[in-house]
Amino acid sequence: MQALIIEDEKPSARRLQRMLEKLKVDVIATLHGVEEATEWFLQNEHPEIIFLDIQLSDGLSFEIFENVEIKSAIIFTTAYDEYALKAFKLNSVDYLLKPIDDEELAAAMQKFYQNSAAINGGLSVQNLKSIFNLNTSEHRKRFTVQVGQHIKLINVEEISCFSSENKSTYIHTLDKRNYPLDISLEKLENELSSENFFRINRQCIVNISAIEDIVAYSNSRLRINLKSFCEFPLIVSREKVKDFKQWLA
Repeated sequence: MQALIIEDEKPSARRLQRMLEKLKVDVIATLHGVEEATEWFLQNEHPEIIFLDIQLSDGLSFEIFENVEIKSAIIFTTAYDEYALKAFKLNSVDYLLKPIDDEELAAAMQKFYQNSAAINGGLSVQNLKSIFNLNTSEHRKRFTVQVGQHIKLINVEEISCFSSENKSTYIHTLDKRNYPLDISLEKLENELSSENFFRINRQCIVNISAIEDIVAYSNSRLRINLKSFCEFPLIVSREKVKDFKQWLA
């Protein structure tokens, strides 16, 4: 069994590859963007199955299908529950919500094996757009996190901030809970509404509705106090202060 991974988050791609290798699936390549994947498909024999993230570093993954006819089976690996729930309705496309666990991956592969005879003919750009109702102008409305064996939905209105620590990203909610998130702050910046969220420094993105107080801090910086959050000081970096004030206005 040969598989291809298309995922722009390299740690996620490496983790998925290790999980697939445990299931005796041979990952022949790991790609990270639309352009790279398109070129690869034009030059190589297509694998039996593709593990495909929806949003890649240089665009949406359905753009690949505008230039290449792909007949491989596809399992989407996504943090977007609204897209995944629509994909669930199709027998020819499975999905895995991030963060992926071993049991879910094994079940998805079992589904592929059982239905491989029916997974033929490929996916068109129109089908992909219809399945996921993709619109680049829309921003994230919710996130999915895994709590034990359960998938929890968190609406953006419930989030006080996102933080990055030791190369990991976390959601901090207004009810004083924290959840790991398999996505970088850089990617989050592009997916969140700039009207409601602002990246105050390299480690933190805050929700304007969660701001309780703003205090002058040393070296022309600002300190933010958020509702129900006191884990560590939130400091607006000096180079961000001007943009932050304009954002507040």
